[in-house]
Amino acid sequence: MKYISIDEAAQAAGGRIIRRCEESGIRGVWHDSRECGEGDLFVCIKGPNRDGHSFIPQVIGQGCRSLLISDETALTDDMDVNAILVEDTVYAMGQLAGYYLDLIDPVRVAVTGSVGKTSTRDMIYYVLSERFRCGRNLKNYNNDIGLPISIFQLEEDCEAVVLEMGMSHFGEIDRLAEIVRPNIGVITNIGVSHMENLGSREGIFRAKMEVTKHLRSAESSGTMVFVYDDEFLNPENTSGDYESIFIGTDGRSDYILSEVEDRGVDGVSFQLEHNEVSRTVQIPVPGRHNAFNGAVAAAVGVRLGMTADEIIRGLSNVSLTGSRLKVVRGNGVTVIDDTYNASPDSMKGALKVLQQSRCSGRRVAILGEMYELGDTSDKLHYGVGVFARSCGIDLLVAIGPLAENMADGCRGGQTQTLYFPSKQAFLKKKDELLKAGDLILVKASRGMKMEEIVEKLTDERR
Repeated sequence: MKYISIDEAAQAAGGRIIRRCEESGIRGVWHDSRECGEGDLFVCIKGPNRDGHSFIPQVIGQGCRSLLISDETALTDDMDVNAILVEDTVYAMGQLAGYYLDLIDPVRVAVTGSVGKTSTRDMIYYVLSERFRCGRNLKNYNNDIGLPISIFQLEEDCEAVVLEMGMSHFGEIDRLAEIVRPNIGVITNIGVSHMENLGSREGIFRAKMEVTKHLRSAESSGTMVFVYDDEFLNPENTSGDYESIFIGTDGRSDYILSEVEDRGVDGVSFQLEHNEVSRTVQIPVPGRHNAFNGAVAAAVGVRLGMTADEIIRGLSNVSLTGSRLKVVRGNGVTVIDDTYNASPDSMKGALKVLQQSRCSGRRVAILGEMYELGDTSDKLHYGVGVFARSCGIDLLVAIGPLAENMADGCRGGQTQTLYFPSKQAFLKKKDELLKAGDLILVKASRGMKMEEIVEKLTDERR
């Protein structure tokens, strides 16, 4: 992080310096007390379970001398620190992050969508890294706390940054985009994630489109990249004071995908046509849907002046963050670890990867619950089960009360279907159910922590 003086930080955060020490500035910003040390600013956040102000003595003991606080009573007379007082430390941290972005001034790409945000972010990052010194979010830090923390990790020579934006309520994308003020915005799709909070897909569409309010460019009002769909992401619904670029499979789009070959765990290849020129693209990550994510990354690269060779080379080097269609081998089985999160669309995409992958044994799907689907939850779980039945897999294991609907949807075909109310119930039976040579997909919403199953299957199964 580029050095910022305490006075700069206070002004950018909209705060007031109520105490000073001899340390004149900061070179890092953290909200996790375990990360804070000499030269850092500690952001004291009041959460539902703990108050960051209570960790002030700990961070001082670690050498941190600068604090962003909302409760001045947390300071004692013996604390020799810089203290910036604000009303809301989360909001103030976002203001400071926006100031820091303006200070180093990289090209800014913002990515949102119901599914595929992180994969698309990673692909854009790998493409842009072929030409630019490029940054991206830490891990999956994509909310009003994680996104600013990620911004503070950018070095002052950063030339481009790709920032994923997550949300579950109206106004959240608005706030994140206000911090970033992107040159290029991306919406990957409009699905059903967070239907419980947003009421409908129309509500999800409106929430995602909040990013367009904050686009900026030196030459124009910025650029939006959309993956075309008939219902929401099309020219009729998305027109605005910005350039629009569409990714699709026919002539209505600016970038046209064809000949998509899903090779399962071996990756995906496709033809990508733009301005009547077609090139073959190969990405070493599974899933037909990743062809569209890769095409988005290509469009961003072209918009920033990159060559086709640079873009194709970047996509050939992609490695996705976290447990997203990650192949893990051990104890005679191969596991497709897609445990990061789940929605109906991403469940179906992962099942197609399982269907298309080569294996010497059976194809097995171990699927858990999907959260935040509102009143449609039972129906959507059932629909995933019906889809699994159509994929010709050998065994579906559904785990968790909501997933019982998934099992019901899968029954009646050639797929053996089992239901377990909990992970523990399944793990007691796993050695009886699974065989050497099996190719196993494991997927569920993040809250189920299905990575525990992946670990048991690959590390301890005998």
